[in-house]
Amino acid sequence: MDKLKEVLYGEIEEFRKEGHKFLNGELNVMQFKHISGGFGVYAHRGGKEFMIRLRIPSGITNVDEMYKVYDFAKRYGLDKIHLTTRQAIQLHGLSIDEVCDLMIEALDNDIYTRGAGGNYPRNVAMSPLSGVDPKEEFDVTPYAKAVGNYFLERIYTYKLPRKLKVAFSNSEYDAAHCTVQDLGFVAVNKDGEKYFKIYLGGGLGQNPRKAVKYYDLIEAKDVLYYVEAMVSLFKAEGNYENRNKARVRYILERMGEKDFLECYKKHIEEVIEKGNLEIQVEDKICNKKGIEVEINNPRIINQKQTGLYSVYLHPIGGQLLANDLKAILDTIKNFEDIEIRLAMTEGVYFRNLNGNEARELLELTENMGATTNLEQSVSCIGVPTCQVGICNSQGMLNSIMDYFKDREYKSDVLPRVYISGCGNSCGVHQIGSIGFTGKKKRVGEKIEECFTMFAGGSFGVGKTNLGNSYGDIPGNKIPEFLYELSKAIEVSDLKFEEYLEEKEESFKEIVNKYAV
Repeated sequence: MDKLKEVLYGEIEEFRKEGHKFLNGELNVMQFKHISGGFGVYAHRGGKEFMIRLRIPSGITNVDEMYKVYDFAKRYGLDKIHLTTRQAIQLHGLSIDEVCDLMIEALDNDIYTRGAGGNYPRNVAMSPLSGVDPKEEFDVTPYAKAVGNYFLERIYTYKLPRKLKVAFSNSEYDAAHCTVQDLGFVAVNKDGEKYFKIYLGGGLGQNPRKAVKYYDLIEAKDVLYYVEAMVSLFKAEGNYENRNKARVRYILERMGEKDFLECYKKHIEEVIEKGNLEIQVEDKICNKKGIEVEINNPRIINQKQTGLYSVYLHPIGGQLLANDLKAILDTIKNFEDIEIRLAMTEGVYFRNLNGNEARELLELTENMGATTNLEQSVSCIGVPTCQVGICNSQGMLNSIMDYFKDREYKSDVLPRVYISGCGNSCGVHQIGSIGFTGKKKRVGEKIEECFTMFAGGSFGVGKTNLGNSYGDIPGNKIPEFLYELSKAIEVSDLKFEEYLEEKEESFKEIVNKYAV
């Protein structure tokens, strides 16, 4: 990594110059975006402030690193940090010089931003409970880390048509959404040996599609061959001329499934012939002594290690207050073998807690975040922050929370809602039971913020489904719509998914009451 750091340090001052050119009007928004994305930096709407995305490898972090993130937030006057849907951390509202200074100090502390945006391999996603999940096939952590390091070591050399998303799931529950990624690896334990199923050519956003399954299981140790083969295929077959057709799924669409898989197989054979990409890993063993407790709280998860627990915290909209983060770190810093994993749901897991530690952390965080499924909804950052956003997704989420709170409604019958402020699906709305994506639409005499409502989405091996569109609802009507829907589900005594299947006509009637 020494060579990598030397290169990255050298890039930062040149990037600072480009940032000032943008501020001075010498570069337009798109010109700067094409430069800044590769550094994990994006201009806010209005072009005066900036966001930087810290590339937290597969969401794996620790107390010391999170103290550094807290230090960044306090030093630059930020009252919160944003946890993303790809297990990264975003800091918003910085000047270009603050961004560059922060980038240098982050590198000093082995925190990278390079390739956190732009046409690069993105953060390798992973099931956040891998290694402690009682239902997992095996712990995919070392494999996700190896692929992440492989990408990072050569990040500045990539010339890809667009971004490349890779993910690892430890079971068919598919917490890392492998079945809608450019390349996904799902763990399989067969006769005590470790294998992966491979899924490729999936993606959300504009023209979404489910990934297709590769022919064979592969030995886990060979995973880098299949990663490098996808990079090779993407470079050879990707569309460098039309950005809107540049993702892997468009190659699959153009070739058809059979020819696409054969093309991938050809690239695999070429990479394997070169050799030297096998991964050798050792299983991590946690020897911490557990303490068993009986706690009735949906945020506590029993680990496969007896007497150890994970506690989940979901700050509303992924917006974790800096002072709350500090309070948590001050509490857990003396806990033995504590692990921190960011989730793809804009939340965070604190792992390897004995029963007493879990109880203490649950009590501390009781009022720091969500409890019901609805409160644990996911929202991209949206307007007024996002440069390409169309609607205020975070504002709408808060309006939903306020509406239900004002009515003291606590029945936990609605599922988690996924909200994207535009069609890019940063809020993964297309695989949520209920999803919304923002648009502007004429309603009467005015152009209003509206959201297309999707329902019936899901993820999981053999269960992935892209939600169906049921119409456009004005943003200011969505809290009322969800409240009426919640009351109807409560009366039906069904789960939402059952309600949608058994009473779809009633569901449509409620939607149509608010749709425009």
